[in-house]
Amino acid sequence: MKIAVGNDHRGVAIKHRLLGLLKDLGHEVADLGASAQSSVDYPDYAITVAEAVSAGQVDRGILICGTGHGMCIAANKVTGIRAANCRDIVDAELSRRHNDANVMCLSADLIGEEQIEKMVQAWLATDFEGGRHARRIEKVAAYEKAHESHSGN
Repeated sequence: MKIAVGNDHRGVAIKHRLLGLLKDLGHEVADLGASAQSSVDYPDYAITVAEAVSAGQVDRGILICGTGHGMCIAANKVTGIRAANCRDIVDAELSRRHNDANVMCLSADLIGEEQIEKMVQAWLATDFEGGRHARRIEKVAAYEKAHESHSGN
């Protein structure tokens, strides 16, 4: 799987740890995040990763900032993105099973590094269940399509 990883200044250390993990797991990785801990704006990285996922350049994205909230909000502005801010393994698994999340957002400040690694592994290994959940995802996609001209897409 090809995975884009993006981060702001708060997520630099976690990103480097995840890049190694993802490569060790056999994934192709695109590092689209900040490389220094000097202050940057999270929307720049969230949108870059989300657009790569939306365009099919990568299969999934992982975003890291202080809380995960900012990255999640920004990424979800891109058509076709289903970003989920995950705080534990249950969040990670359910975001895939029920929501077919294609972008995972993580907190560098509120979750330990080992927990993050377990969450990422669970998220990557979990399949979308489809069924009634697919109907709901289709409704979101239909709304996006119907309102593309209003959002400038």
